[in-house]
Amino acid sequence: MNESIQSVLEGLDTIILGKQREVRLALASLLAGGHLLIEDVPGTGKTTLALALGRVLGLQHKRVQFTVDVLPSDITGSSIYRQSEQAFEFHPGPIFSQILLADEINRAMPKTQSALLEAMEENAVSQDGITYPLPSPFFVIATQNPMHHSGTYPLPESQLDRFLMTLQMGYPSADAELVLLTSGATRQKVLDQPALCTAEQLLGWQADVRAVKVASAIADYVLRLVRESRGDASFEMGLSPRGGLALMAASRAWALLQGRDFVTPEDVQAVFAAVCQHRLRFRSTEDRAGLLHSINDFLNQVDVVA
Repeated sequence: MNESIQSVLEGLDTIILGKQREVRLALASLLAGGHLLIEDVPGTGKTTLALALGRVLGLQHKRVQFTVDVLPSDITGSSIYRQSEQAFEFHPGPIFSQILLADEINRAMPKTQSALLEAMEENAVSQDGITYPLPSPFFVIATQNPMHHSGTYPLPESQLDRFLMTLQMGYPSADAELVLLTSGATRQKVLDQPALCTAEQLLGWQADVRAVKVASAIADYVLRLVRESRGDASFEMGLSPRGGLALMAASRAWALLQGRDFVTPEDVQAVFAAVCQHRLRFRSTEDRAGLLHSINDFLNQVDVVA
């Protein structure tokens, strides 16, 4: 593995204790050029991971606390009339940063949530007929509370589909939680964390991800996962073509993190749940653990070799 990437991972591991897999999936999502959604109950480190990614990667980042009274213009910006020039002047909102930390995104009204759609798809914001490009790289790292919590508005499928991966943090292990209890405030560690790479390095790593080779047999495996998800009895709605592209991109990024320049079936399987859980619509109303179990059952049913 690239030594600079390794140092980034080690920096994140010192802040997010006992969550190595989640940290690597989060970094893989950004290396693949995708946006990241972190979902779990309050207090499990969602916002800390999002802030730590911004600090460690050395990117300009802004945080917005989503609440019911946040308006779309509070995110994208607004035009203000200048009397001296008798013209409107656009004032960019916090979305004009390399990383937007959208904290508790599902506490905002659907209209505000939808303000992110164009930015997440086109890397641009339109205002008064003018399109303003966003910085490069540009990521949205959003956190959300579980749907059954009060004061939440479910993200529509079109919004969820803009996220490359969804992660659940889960509770830490006993050993990690003991260290957490005795080592002081984690948030201060985030603030004290120096940047371990630059935007230019990150763009270079993204180019390396795109160069990771995918054999025809692996492409066929991904295709069968996508197509068989559409006919599986557990799912009311299977994966779209965009879902297949997301799975391929995430598999490439995971392979790079493993120090390889080619994708294996294990890479596809490692990222499958994170890429697909928010894209698959289940017929049942199982809890999150049950949904992940159903995804793993499906993954085990599809043979690697046709």
